[in-house]
Amino acid sequence: MKSVVIHAPRDLRIEERPISPPAAGEVQVAMAAGGICGSDLHYYQHGGFGAIKLREPMVLGHEVSGHITALGEGVSGLDVGQLVAVSPSRPCANCKFCLAGQPNHCLNMRFYGSAMPFPHIQGAFRQVLNAEASQCVVADGLTAGEAAMAEPLAVCLHAVAQAGLLLGKTVLVTGCGPIGVLTILAARRAGADHIVATDMSDFTLQKAREAGADVTFNVSKVDTPLQPYMADKGAFDVQFECSGAVSALTAGIHAMRPGGTIVQLGLSGDMSLPMMAITAKELNLKGSFRFHDEFATGVSLMQKGLIDVAPYITKTFPMSDAVEAFELAADRSRAMKTQIDFA
Repeated sequence: MKSVVIHAPRDLRIEERPISPPAAGEVQVAMAAGGICGSDLHYYQHGGFGAIKLREPMVLGHEVSGHITALGEGVSGLDVGQLVAVSPSRPCANCKFCLAGQPNHCLNMRFYGSAMPFPHIQGAFRQVLNAEASQCVVADGLTAGEAAMAEPLAVCLHAVAQAGLLLGKTVLVTGCGPIGVLTILAARRAGADHIVATDMSDFTLQKAREAGADVTFNVSKVDTPLQPYMADKGAFDVQFECSGAVSALTAGIHAMRPGGTIVQLGLSGDMSLPMMAITAKELNLKGSFRFHDEFATGVSLMQKGLIDVAPYITKTFPMSDAVEAFELAADRSRAMKTQIDFA
């Protein structure tokens, strides 16, 4: 089978890899669609991010869906031919965090397409994948592209859960890439009343408005756009920081009302923050990392028509054009979510 393999920055190759039959408890999936994530782009552009660096060739990808072609011994509840969204999250179920109900913090996590451990965890951008049956969520009624959006949607659903009650709240979303826009959809579904979104791209801000943002600001064109929201100790109940930019987080801190909650999704390096403002406003600063149960919830919400992700799939490329797909995915003036077709 063919796989999309990263060797070094901008050294992306289509390579042949062997196919093995599914083991007991596994299903074999003919991959149909895969979305290019920000972490995939970091590997493609820089060979990693932060302290996480490529040390061997690695198959990329973790936002995927496909059709079941074979069942391993002991698998029930799934059938050959079904479209499934495949969760990249594979916790061990035995470590202290798994046993405490925090599987996203598993000490032995095997998350597709990750260079954190060595040997690296190979990813899912391939024509055939053997996955544990528990990773597969039946996606009847969805397109393969929509099913592959379950993973980024799950990230956002987990962040919304971290924020607590959103009914009637005023929300700020900083960074309007795929995670920011899906967070807008998830926050509105959770009852957020007024949503303000910021970014540096007119294209992504248009997508934010389509997703339901009430007000948007291009921070590259407007000086201190959040200034009106900073009056009287601030206006926002919740900030979802999706850019990883310290300037976005800092601006949000000054616009938060006392007792508000900031949820950090965007990944970047360490930051210097206005801690005295956080202290004086008694703000709650929370991280949000990956997901687990939210994956199946995301599929269900899409199936019920409660969240529509289709408008945010910008373009789908054949596997042979993977390099072109990665180049488009990196262009925030033209792309929201770029996907690869593995058929």
